[in-house]
Amino acid sequence: MTEPLRIAIAGLGTVGAGVIRLIETNGELIARRAGRRIEVVAVSARDRSRDRGVDLSRYQWVDDTAALVTTGDADVVVELIGGSDGPALTLARSALAAGKGFVTANKAMIAHHGLELAEAAEARGVALKFEAAVAGGVPVIKGLREGAAANELSQVYGILNGTCNFILSKMEAEGRDFAGVLAEAQALGFAEADPSFDIDGVDAAHKLSILASVAFGTRPAFDEVAITGIRHVLAADIAEAAALGYRIRLVGMAEAGPRGQFQRVHPHLVPLDHPLAHVTGSLNAVVAEGNFVGRLFFQGRGAGDGPTASAVVADLIDIARGEYGVPYAMPAADLTAPSPEAPGERRGRAYVRLTVADKVGVLAEIAAAMRDAGVSIESLIQRGANPGGDVLVAIVTHEGPERCVAQALDKLGGSPSVIGQPMWMHVL
Repeated sequence: MTEPLRIAIAGLGTVGAGVIRLIETNGELIARRAGRRIEVVAVSARDRSRDRGVDLSRYQWVDDTAALVTTGDADVVVELIGGSDGPALTLARSALAAGKGFVTANKAMIAHHGLELAEAAEARGVALKFEAAVAGGVPVIKGLREGAAANELSQVYGILNGTCNFILSKMEAEGRDFAGVLAEAQALGFAEADPSFDIDGVDAAHKLSILASVAFGTRPAFDEVAITGIRHVLAADIAEAAALGYRIRLVGMAEAGPRGQFQRVHPHLVPLDHPLAHVTGSLNAVVAEGNFVGRLFFQGRGAGDGPTASAVVADLIDIARGEYGVPYAMPAADLTAPSPEAPGERRGRAYVRLTVADKVGVLAEIAAAMRDAGVSIESLIQRGANPGGDVLVAIVTHEGPERCVAQALDKLGGSPSVIGQPMWMHVL
């Protein structure tokens, strides 16, 4: 055995404590697989007195997180603080500048600053690893960067947020509306007190931008992800989808082709014969399409101390072996600027749900708006009046340009017959 790999950990929340627990529990196995021991030499967090379920007395405590870079002769800094900027980014920059390896689970920071950090890591010849930033313990970054390295990838998409998938699965299984299931998810710890980051699709968009960069060899482009969350999905939408042979999932979709690169996080109707339709609860799943390997499917737990700690330590094992290469699938200098595809020219089928006044002529008005915009209707279902006197109208379109659906909804948005905001979901 050579000298141990010495690590300093910033952030001792659920994942940070999980990393320590994993190294302590599986230390001998990890040493055999890595070729040397992995040892924690220093830790830092906001509250020194908090009980985290692990013995921290053997490690040097550092009050100033930034000082971890120069404390305890650490070879690698592990950042588990979170946040796209602030202390996490400061620590990343200083660690790489000092020639330290850097491992993070911070999807927001990698989505916004990954290119800068990759360039810094390559300039110093040190590791930058972020497997835990996407899909927790599912080795999708490694799978795309290494396992599918010989393939041209045209699509990468999937269920990237366990909170949203838990809520949608629960609504589906129990016929309940969004608000009640969200409250239960918060009580069970699946959703934060402020859940907007998850339910509005931002978390999934961070992960999708990272996947797209790794898959397509392009620079991270979070600002080009079109984002719609799930807070306006109704139990009635899920029931209609089921009647049509679909399940509703929040899907992050990225494609690269002759028309450019496309990235979107949006609720989708997923056919029952597609593997994503059977990903339930808080699981994550990612699908990639390669020109030689065909379809790849990754599934597993996307959050929590065990899965995320597993991904962090797997990155540390790679570093201990000296097997880490460039952060993305190719050197940062070779990553190209993505050319965004205009979403309106994309073709597909759509599900549209409208809440309308229960009066004569409304269906004719809807049909006329769709006709004038060039939308062909495959099916239209009207459900009976609610106690408030309104009715739900659900439409599934034939395949056509998305701009046509947008034009029809824009026209209907000004109608006094339409109550509230229409719900538009894409059919996968």
